[in-house]
Amino acid sequence: MAILSSNESLLEPSLDKARHVKYWTRCLKTYLPNQYTGNDSNRMYLAYFIISALDLLDALKTVPSEQERRDHVNWIYHCQHPNGGFRMWPGTDFGKLSNEKNAQYDPANIPGTYFALATLLIYDDDLTRVRRADCLEWLRQMQRPDGSFGETIVNGRIEGGSDSRLGFCAAGIRHILRGRTSGSIDIDGQLIQDIELDAFVGCVRMAESFDGGIADEPFHEPQAGYTFCSLGALALIDRLNRPNGHDVKETNGPVDPLRVLDWLVWRQTELTDPDAGLDTELCTDEDAPHTQHAEGQHIPKGDKGDHGMPAKQSPDKTVGGSMFDLLVDGAGMNGRTNKVADTCYAFWVGASLHIMETPTLCDQSAARRYLLGKTQHGVLGGFGKFPGDLPDLYHSYLGLAALSLAGSDQVKPLDGGMCLSREARERLPTIWKSWRVDA
Repeated sequence: MAILSSNESLLEPSLDKARHVKYWTRCLKTYLPNQYTGNDSNRMYLAYFIISALDLLDALKTVPSEQERRDHVNWIYHCQHPNGGFRMWPGTDFGKLSNEKNAQYDPANIPGTYFALATLLIYDDDLTRVRRADCLEWLRQMQRPDGSFGETIVNGRIEGGSDSRLGFCAAGIRHILRGRTSGSIDIDGQLIQDIELDAFVGCVRMAESFDGGIADEPFHEPQAGYTFCSLGALALIDRLNRPNGHDVKETNGPVDPLRVLDWLVWRQTELTDPDAGLDTELCTDEDAPHTQHAEGQHIPKGDKGDHGMPAKQSPDKTVGGSMFDLLVDGAGMNGRTNKVADTCYAFWVGASLHIMETPTLCDQSAARRYLLGKTQHGVLGGFGKFPGDLPDLYHSYLGLAALSLAGSDQVKPLDGGMCLSREARERLPTIWKSWRVDA
């Protein structure tokens, strides 16, 4: 690839689609590397990454055969729990040996349920085999009095975390199974109550930070993944405040959407190497009498601290990547202030901006160059976490998802709010119509 003049960018690298399809085909049809042994009980989310990635690459109808696609759908339904929800894997299903004593080892799981329903949508399943009433009743039981959601119910007690990742999955389950209908709904003669929406919104608002990001709980450092999950959940329950001024409501969240956008915009950075330092040449006494901070504060001349500019890194400070990685001028996203870019945050930040209906506030072409020129693996396909890293399922899927949101036409359009193809989400209104719920 030719190098352009010093005042021009390099030509944008391209997605090696054949290698990516090959990578995901290996993941689907052969054993995963031994590092995934510890994730054996999380097979549902691994299946979701694989199936959704092949969908984004428009290879889902060619890589698995028709019989394999039916088998995959049947496997998901085999993980459906008789008391509502889905398991993460079938290994805890005792079958005919199930009893009250061993029930504690076989609970349904909030993330597993969302991944199961999302994967069924991707496979164009009509969800008629979902125990919808049981699932929604189980979901309501998963909410704590403070509005947060747990992960499982064991011996009548809600277990697991309480952060917005679980809240997002809960909101996604609710959205898929009852559309935009709020309040009580009748399902086959059974009256199902809604979750406590106000209490959940309160949890999100309590986790908002002074600088605009959203954390896992009050007074913790904000992080882009939690910010996405919070904004995504609020959008799925129709309680999101977007930054259009006149539509901000006190009963919705976040409290200050403009401050959230400010925090998201400053997540884009050229800093890529975890072991490198900041390039202080960006802001010197000679070339910058003062600079403008994101919040409008002027930093005096000569201040070597937080100069309010996106972090930039010199090529000689980048290690572990290819020669092209040293040259490409892409800028990825970090998850927290003063951290390096990471493939997954290109999605968490990019999708957050899409949810807030402001996708162009970031430099999308720079994000594409970062993903394709720095973390795309040139031999195996997929994406690594950092430049030079081997690919893994998590970053490889979110790399494709982020690439779609950044305007690439080499993958299918993505619905950032649900992290699956737009084509898959657009199947929901037909399903809702059959259930007679609000679309």
